[in-house]
Amino acid sequence: MSDTVPTTNDTANDTESVVQAAIQEISHIATLPEVTIKIIKLVEDPDSTAQDLNNVISNDPALGARILKVVNSAFYGLPGQIGSINRAIVLLGLNAVKNIAIAASLAKLFRGGKIAANFDARDLWHNAIASACATRLLAEKVSLGLPDEAFLSGLIHDIGIMVEIQARRNQFVEVLQKLDENPGLSLLQAELEVMGATHEQFGQGLCKLWKFPQSFQYVTGFHHRPTELAEGQRTLTGLVCVADVITKQLAMGFTAGTEQNEVDPALLKELGLTEGHLKEVAEQLPEAIEEASGIFQMGG
Repeated sequence: MSDTVPTTNDTANDTESVVQAAIQEISHIATLPEVTIKIIKLVEDPDSTAQDLNNVISNDPALGARILKVVNSAFYGLPGQIGSINRAIVLLGLNAVKNIAIAASLAKLFRGGKIAANFDARDLWHNAIASACATRLLAEKVSLGLPDEAFLSGLIHDIGIMVEIQARRNQFVEVLQKLDENPGLSLLQAELEVMGATHEQFGQGLCKLWKFPQSFQYVTGFHHRPTELAEGQRTLTGLVCVADVITKQLAMGFTAGTEQNEVDPALLKELGLTEGHLKEVAEQLPEAIEEASGIFQMGG
């Protein structure tokens, strides 16, 4: 796997300034709703209580309704109907409710429609949902026990492309043209040539700005090369990398960023996955996507 990140200090500094400039720009264009940012800060604060979280969500009835919709769906398979946010927090925990709130807020950012002959933002959203469901199913196979975190990891893995669309649209169109004209060129190489940074770097920068946990920064920043992370930090990012390949094989949405057509056997082994698991996930995926698409509606 080729190293796509510049290694010299000068180039690294240049890349960092390119990323920061775009991130500053996107913060004026599209950002997480204020209530979601409050929820993130609150859950990261060790002194916060379930009641604090309930109070914040109660001030946004639309978000509260979306969270209850997720909690009461087959997505979680909880017994009986959950009628209050407080009950949802008790059953799922603060962190899970925070992740659901972020996922429910993100769909609004995937706007833009058809911005080039070979690109529509809806295809990016379709791939995000497919990758989210695949990551969640894979996490179940390895008994990771973090369904909401796995789902959100898959959902946000390519959010750096949204930064490019929002802050560098003309350059992103140029990247797409390059890919059309040069079939052997990867998305990461084209991004570096045109923008001086990749969607992995833009995505990681945005996650830092939004104060997402380190695990999500790894996912956005390394989903094409999880083995470059330290051994103990690879699991979630590795699962997203595998999910990415599965969605590419099944042609689900925008998959131009994924170079591999097959999952690296060494990564499979490290994650404790088998080819049988991948087949099962591919079979379960359409139903899981239908369920998730009904809950997390684009722009809704």
